[in-house]
Parts: sequence; structure tokens; C-alpha cells
Amino acid sequence: MPYLTKSLILFLCFAITGECYKHGHRVRRWAGTGETPKHGTSLSKKPPDVTKSRKMKTEHLLKVDDHDFTMRPAFGGPAIPVGVDVQVESLDSISEVDMDFTMTLYLRHYWKDERLSFTSSTNKSMTFDGRLVKKIWVPDVFFVHSKRSFIHDTTTDNIMLRVFPDGHVLYSLRVTVTAACNMDFSRFPLDSQTCSLELESYAYTDEDLMLYWKSGDESLSIDDRISLSQFLIQKFHTTSRLAFYSSTGWYNRLYINFTLRRHIFFFLLQTYFPATLMVMLSWVSFWIDRRAVPARVSLGITTVLTMSTIITGVNASMPRVSYIKAVDIYLWVSFVFVFLSVLEYAAVNYLSTVQDRRERKMRERVRSQSLPCTCGISQTRTMTMLDGTYSEADTNSLAGYTEEPIVPEEVQADMHEVSDKPDHMVVHLSVSSESTTTKKKKSLRTLNIIQNTHAIDKYSRMIFPGSYIFFNLIYWSVYC
Repeated sequence: MPYLTKSLILFLCFAITGECYKHGHRVRRWAGTGETPKHGTSLSKKPPDVTKSRKMKTEHLLKVDDHDFTMRPAFGGPAIPVGVDVQVESLDSISEVDMDFTMTLYLRHYWKDERLSFTSSTNKSMTFDGRLVKKIWVPDVFFVHSKRSFIHDTTTDNIMLRVFPDGHVLYSLRVTVTAACNMDFSRFPLDSQTCSLELESYAYTDEDLMLYWKSGDESLSIDDRISLSQFLIQKFHTTSRLAFYSSTGWYNRLYINFTLRRHIFFFLLQTYFPATLMVMLSWVSFWIDRRAVPARVSLGITTVLTMSTIITGVNASMPRVSYIKAVDIYLWVSFVFVFLSVLEYAAVNYLSTVQDRRERKMRERVRSQSLPCTCGISQTRTMTMLDGTYSEADTNSLAGYTEEPIVPEEVQADMHEVSDKPDHMVVHLSVSSESTTTKKKKSLRTLNIIQNTHAIDKYSRMIFPGSYIFFNLIYWSVYC
């Protein structure tokens, strides 16, 4: 019994000792795989990347608190170069009345500030939003001749700041600016306008800040989908020059120039075609009878008022410039043609009235010159006047007869019988052929066109269209 107990205790002790040995060997193997270096390798540890450290703040990393960022980089030294490039996102509107344009763009600045350099083994940059911009120095670029401008802030301020380990900085922002554009409307609407957006440093002269296009003409990029309803974008290009202010000095100024050509089709439909149709409509009165006074007058007044409405509508959408525009020349010449057609009928109506008056006077003159006489006229061609009235055709039929006082016996007897009746008197007339025909020839020669009012309308049917076509040929050859 005691031997069995001792044997059991010794067995348990060996078992426990074996398990402890196995466990310790397993732990040593697991720890040795990661700690034992290979032969010939360095025992120094890899330096940590401070840009990936969560415990270090941005201010400490960029040493913002260690420098005075109210002064430009290299203060007191040479001018700091600041490169600029622009990407035009959209050209929103062109206003002729206000003479301005609205543009949305991405404005990017490039410069080097050694105060922002930091240590990075991966040579990767760090990107920040607009909150850090207020703590460092950035170029004070503004838009010359701008009326309104703002930085987009949906959903946050559209500002990006990217800092590289060597101190190079990229500062980008999204801006919408409305700037003035000096437009020349002397050829409107067949014109082309050249506008420019100007960038300049507000405080730093060329001795402190050198503003330049980073990649020349390639510094300006535009979206191919940009289009305008009234204009065709022909060209975008960049220029730069110095601007002088008498009180502050010389400044670097950058220009974004673009040329716009106006689409003419809209104005052809809205202005030129209606004006041409009104002029052609006024010519219809030349084919209307001159005695139809209400028809011709109403047609002329309607065309004149319509032309006035077209001119007023065009000028309402244009600035009040002091020079004549191309569209003004066309509209006012068309208005003159319409107005002359009204005056043409006024002349026709007046000359018709004058002609009627002269005809009445000629009848009265012939009536007053009629004398009681006996003429060498056969009895069948004797004109009997009752109540002192006669027709013009009867007087014309007497031409060619002589004034010889040949009085037949039968006519004399009739005259004695009628003499007793004062109410009915028979008068035999003899009209001189020479005096009547001479007067008529003179009047026809001097008043041939004036008396024949149909001739005025006939000439107007050719002169008015021909003159207007000739004007159109000159106009479109000059302005197109």
C-alpha cells in the first residue's frame, strides 16, 4: 500500500514536470521568430513617419506657432514668385445693358514658403481645408474691375490647401466673379466682343510679389461644354503686363482674354425680317386705287406704328450709347421707306384734288367765254343750249369750225320764235379751234405727270423696291 502511494505521487510529479517543459519550449519558439534577426542585418529601428502620427497636431507639424505669418516669405529679400493657373468652369452670362459678364472658375496659386516645410520619409503632401488658410500667409490676389465676387461655400468653403514637405504650397479656391467689359456696339448685332478678367496683387508691388502664369498659355483651361445662347466663344488666351498706380507703384497684372462673336440668326428672326416685311407691306398701297382713301391711309399708319414698336423694342434691351449702331441704321432706313410711302399717297391725293379743281375752272372758263352768235354750222351739228348748260364733250365737238357769221334762214326764224320765250333760249356757238387746242396742249405739257396721278404710283412701284434692294446690298456687304 505505501509503495503504491509513492509510485502514484512520483508519476504525477513527472507528468507535471513534462508539461511545464513543453509549455516553456513553445513560448520560447513563438517569441524567437520575431526577435531574432538574421545574420548581417542592422539592429537599428525604422524612423516613424510623423505625418501619420495621430498624436501630433497640424500646428506643431507645420510649425505655425513658431513663425510670424503676417509677413510674406523671404521678407526683406527678393520678390516671391507666385504662379497662377485658372480652369474656367462656366461662362454664365453676358449683359449688354450692364456691360459685364459672369464667370465661375477654379483659381490656383503656387508658391514656396520654407516656414511650412516638414519632415516626411514618404515625401507625400498634406491637404487641408479653408480653416488653415487663416493661420498662414497666402497671396492677396483680387479681380480688377470686378463688380461682385464670392467664394462658394456649399457645403463648406470651397478652398483647398496642399503643403509639400519642401515648403511648396498649392492654394485653390472656387470663385464666381462678375466683372466689367467695355463693349463696342457700333456693329451690333453683327459684332464681336473681347472681354478680359484681370488678376492683381492688392498690397504687394512687383518688388515684393512676382505674379506670373505658371505654364504660359497652358495655364488657362476651359470646359469644352461651355456655350452661350447669343454668342460663339472663339478664343481664350492669357497675357500679362505691369500696371502703374501713381500713389503706390508698379504691380504685376494677369489677363484672361476671351473673344465672343454674336449669333445673328436670333436678330434676323426678331428684328430684320419683321422690318423688311413692314417695308414691303407699305408698298402694297401703290397698287390700291388712289380714291380708296381709308384703305391706303390705314395701311400706311399701321406700318409706321409697327416700325416704331420694333425700334423701341430693340433699344429697350440695349444700353443708351451715344453712337449709332448697325441695327439702328437698318431700322431707321426702313422707317424712312415706310414713312415715304405714306407721303407718296399724300402727294397723290393732293395732286388729284388740284387736278379736279383745275378741271372745274376750265369748265367755268369755257362756259363764261361762250358768246351768242351764228356760226357756219350745218343744222344737224348745231348745239342747242337749254337753261345755259352744256357738256364738255359738246364743246370738244365744235373744234375745227370757223367763226364766219353764216346764218341760215331757218335758223333765224327759229331764233325769232325762241326770242319771245326768255326761259328757253337757243344759242349757236362757234368755238375757236386755235385758242382751245393751244391751251390744252400747254396744260398737258406742263402738267403731264402731275395731272396723271396714276403715273406717280407707277413710278413708285419700281423706285421704292429698287432703292431698298440697293440699300440692303450695301448694308450687308459692309457689316458682314
